[in-house]
Order: sequence, then C-alpha cells, then structure tokens
Amino acid sequence: MDNFVAKSHFVSVENLSVAEINALIQRAEFFKQGGQVPTLTKPVYVTNMFFENSTRTHTSFAMAEKKLGLTEIPFDAAHSSRSKGETMYDTCLVMNALGVDLTVIRDSQNEYYEPLIHPTAGHHLSIGVVNAGDGSGQHPSQSLLDMMTIHEHFGTFAGLKVAIVGDITNSRVARSNMEILTRLGAEVYFSGPEYWYDHSFDRYGKYLPLDELVDQVDVMMLLRVQHERHAGDANEASFDEASYHAQYGINHDRYERLNPECLIMHPGPINHGVELAGDLVEAPKSAFFRQMQNGVFMRMAMLEAVLRGRHIGGLQ
Repeated sequence: MDNFVAKSHFVSVENLSVAEINALIQRAEFFKQGGQVPTLTKPVYVTNMFFENSTRTHTSFAMAEKKLGLTEIPFDAAHSSRSKGETMYDTCLVMNALGVDLTVIRDSQNEYYEPLIHPTAGHHLSIGVVNAGDGSGQHPSQSLLDMMTIHEHFGTFAGLKVAIVGDITNSRVARSNMEILTRLGAEVYFSGPEYWYDHSFDRYGKYLPLDELVDQVDVMMLLRVQHERHAGDANEASFDEASYHAQYGINHDRYERLNPECLIMHPGPINHGVELAGDLVEAPKSAFFRQMQNGVFMRMAMLEAVLRGRHIGGLQ
C-alpha cells in the first residue's frame, strides 16, 4: 500500500479529506485481514491520558499500540498533578521532557487540544496528540471505526440511509459521524427526543419520528443517553427509562421491522432496555461486537498516520 496517511496530530475528522478517510479504512481493513504491520526501527513511547472514564476506547488504543510495537508509559489520571491544578499543556510538557513521543488524550473540555497543537509564542511542545474524545466535540477514532464497520458490511457509502438516534446534542460521536457520512455520500437522518436535537444539524440531514425511519434505513446508529452532561436540563428530572425505550429505543417490534441487512450500531456503553433491548445487543443485525473489534485496527491506522507524519519510529 503506497497511499499512506500522514498527520502531525489526529484530533478531528473535519480536517481529513475523503481520500484520507478511504485510505485509513483500507489500512485498517488490511490490518484486520492479517496484513503485515510496519516494523519500528527506533523505539516509540506513548502515554494514554484519560481524564474521563473509558473502557472500550482506552483498552482499544492500548491494544493498537501493542500491536504496532509501541511502548506504553502508564499514566494514572486520578493521581496525576492535574488534581493539583497543573494545566493540560504542562502535563504534556512533562511527558515530552521525559521522552514520550505520542499522547492519546480524552478530556471533558471541548477542543482541549488547541493549545497543545498550536502552542503560543515561547512554547515548544513537540509531542504528537491523538484525540480520544473531547467533551461533546469530536471522537475521531469512534467515527472512523464506525465508517470502517459500515464499509466492511456494504462496500460503499453512496446512497446509504443512516439514522442517528438519541441524545444527539450531547454526543461527540453524532457530531463526528454526521459530518463524515455526509461527505462520503450517505443520506443522514436524525431522530430521538426533540429537546436533544439542535436544528444546526439540519444542514446534514432531516429529523423524523423514529417509526418513520425504522423500515427505511440501512444503518440504525443509536446513541447513549448521556445523563452526566444533562446538568440543569429540565428534562433530566422527568427521565424514565421505560418511556424512553418505548418512544425512541429499538425494541423487538422495531427490530423485526428493520431491513434484513440493516446494521444496528452503538458507540457504547449501551444502556440495556433504554436505547436497545438488552437481549438484542448480540442479535444478528447488531454490529456492536464488530465495532469494538474494528476499533483496534482503525486505531492502529490512526497511530501509524501520526508516526509517519512526525517521522518517528523509522517505519519499514
């Protein structure tokens, strides 16, 4: 493969061209099919700094790093100096000074990465940053593994009908996916509670009641209800799981109405009996397991892109 992607940092899908997106999907599929992993001729050190809880993304990045031959330097966010008021920049400066080449970061602040990748005059941070999720902003690795999963199943994006359903306003997955799917040629639709829908998303697709979409779409992309981001939301106090599931979840009746080839997707963690009936998590139309599996290979492709973009590791 000679169309490698090279990036100094990997913080968003918005700055990727369609050609780069397709190249990353091809590279991830190559790794999944057992293609040869590039050989490092120089050691590369990486640290995973997760200031928000994570199971899938954190472990998936760690596995991707292991498969690429990177050396992970452990980082305990709960006991780091961030709790003493140290800035994100200074934390990265420490890692940089200690010899860390790359850092994978998740943080609750939107665009936390801006001062890291565009340091002001007099600052000399030279560490590669991979965004594992910033607040309600971007989640590039989840978005790209979703694209890989869709491509793996359908072989194309052109003309596919994709519904994004649920807590859309608070979802960084939704923001990344609606933008990238539109550019790849898919038709995007939205559904879920109207009070969690922002009409600024109208430029990407149309909002419709869920039952008008169920038997029409190729991909049903469900989103977790993010209670932790609903502080001050009047609708949070009256939230009822059973009522949400009845109105906006994929229950057995809606599952049967989905097209036979339809994919049900969810970034996880799934609230059983809320977004999706618990006994449907591993049903034939559910791609949840496949998404997690594909996450390792897509994150390998992303990390490789930063290694090549920063000319570290001497890849062969």
